[in-house]
Amino acid sequence: MSDYIMSLRKTVGHRPLMQTGASVLVVDREGRLLLEKRADTHDWSYPGGSVELYEKTEDAAARELEEETGIIALSLKLFGVYSGEELHFVYPNGDEVSNIDIVYECREYTGFLKGQAEEVEDLRFFAPDEIPENLFFPVRRPIADWIRKMKEAERQ
Repeated sequence: MSDYIMSLRKTVGHRPLMQTGASVLVVDREGRLLLEKRADTHDWSYPGGSVELYEKTEDAAARELEEETGIIALSLKLFGVYSGEELHFVYPNGDEVSNIDIVYECREYTGFLKGQAEEVEDLRFFAPDEIPENLFFPVRRPIADWIRKMKEAERQ
């Protein structure tokens, strides 16, 4: 969690905070999506996290990707901006957030998969028709949009 969010938590406790996140849909050459199994909820998600105060969202997305997976983004393309009730989340410790998630797609990258021990239980690439059922609630709509776009591209 960002230092900025942690400092706000000292004042507001567990009450809802609006939080900006930056996330990455990493797609390999075979058209598979990289997902990580979260250590806190044991659900599958894409890499991402909070944007630090004054940090560019692209930089936050690249930083979170490298921290959580060992992958270094060579290019990021804006995929979409997500907000609303489906991005409301209560962390296991009781902290409540209303997320705005700025999601990027990355198809050019380097590095080796290595999950961040305290946040990631597993890292794996999944074909669009093999995405696991137990997705982290806030990532369901962006992943559904990604699957739809992949299927549309196949038809063309």
